Amino acid sequence: MFPTIHTAAEEIRSGRLSPVDLVQSCLERIERYEDRVHAWVLIDREGALARAKECAREIERGGWRGPLHGIPVGIKDIFDVFDWPTAAGSRLWKSSIARQDATVVRRLRQAGAVFLGKTVTTQYASFDPPPTRNPWNTARTPGGSSSGSAAALACGMCLGALGSQTGGSITRPASYCGVAGCKPTFGRVPIDGVVPLASSLDHVGPLARCVRDLEILLQAIASNEPEALATATNPSLTLPARRSAACPPRLGRLRGLFDYRADSAVAEMMRQVCTQLGKKGATLIDVPEPAAFAEVLPRHRTVMAVESAAYHQERLRRHPEDYEPLIRALVEEGLSCPAPEYARCKEHQELLRSEMRSCFASVDALLTPATTSPAPDAGTTGNPAFNSPWSYTGFPTISFPVALSTDGLPLAIQLVGRPWSENELFATALWCEEVLSVTLGEPPLK
Repeated sequence: MFPTIHTAAEEIRSGRLSPVDLVQSCLERIERYEDRVHAWVLIDREGALARAKECAREIERGGWRGPLHGIPVGIKDIFDVFDWPTAAGSRLWKSSIARQDATVVRRLRQAGAVFLGKTVTTQYASFDPPPTRNPWNTARTPGGSSSGSAAALACGMCLGALGSQTGGSITRPASYCGVAGCKPTFGRVPIDGVVPLASSLDHVGPLARCVRDLEILLQAIASNEPEALATATNPSLTLPARRSAACPPRLGRLRGLFDYRADSAVAEMMRQVCTQLGKKGATLIDVPEPAAFAEVLPRHRTVMAVESAAYHQERLRRHPEDYEPLIRALVEEGLSCPAPEYARCKEHQELLRSEMRSCFASVDALLTPATTSPAPDAGTTGNPAFNSPWSYTGFPTISFPVALSTDGLPLAIQLVGRPWSENELFATALWCEEVLSVTLGEPPLK
């Protein structure tokens, strides 16, 4: 099995594993699988090995920076990395060199992470299918838009990766590829230096092989400045979080959309997961959708379309040839939307945020499927219906795999927390992951 960040970090800290050997093993997997998976747009072999050697020397001198020191990661190609291009899937931007790091990239660099390269994104982090393939079945989509990040992790090409989500672009690819994903509370992680899609919906978050690794990555990239976050309503992040085995969580099973949009494989997975969690002591309570939830998907689409048009309007006019069909359609939809309709959607967004808070009155987290189905064919990026509501409201989510479908594709659950409750949400997710104790194994690439 591939190493995790937390196990590799302990080996590195103790001197039993060299960052150079760890990076070399990831590069060997890239060499072995990349021609079939297409997870990367840039691989900096020489730079990664040179940085791994620096990390090894620092650690030998007693300068261990923490659990990301010497850990190889992938950076989604919408994040600025100094002296690397940020193409965002654009043909015209492929030589556009970043002159400084995005804030989250700088924080990972300061934590000692080793950057292997840039991972594939769907064009402008939207819906057009990427060249990346799902390692569990190369005829299936890896999801989007964090396609390369999820696929690279699934193959063991890296131990962690950066992703972003405006609809379902962290949770969906993580779930389809059998890895874990975290979409933090809106505003928890800075987005400067990241190519935008929709300003009130864009989130930055980590992907990794397990919940504990997500926790390590989020702690490195999240903002904890007191003036920005640490208030009575927006508490700072104090991970790591743990829940006592003697205090199982109360989970709200959100019904409605998450029932009727789930296919039979997902419905059966949820039945089994709820049974297992209940046997281990978790309390499961059915929670009805708030009234405003009925309009969440079309309202989310409108906000995303209008805000993407605000960013892309002029560039689409000047370079229409550089836009794939689905991102072009989204921008054009936004350009044609009447201003009063966008205003009504923003009012609805605030209403639903308020109504959703009541769903947590007697539970620690909400439990839903992470996706509507296993990964569909590679001509699509899949359906974001189970993820868009949380990008729209900004509530934090954690997803992780719990089963394989009958045709050998990963299935995952999604836990949703109150805004700014990542501490409690991670404690609940770690408890659930541990008691479910699922190991998918490696994808069937040979």
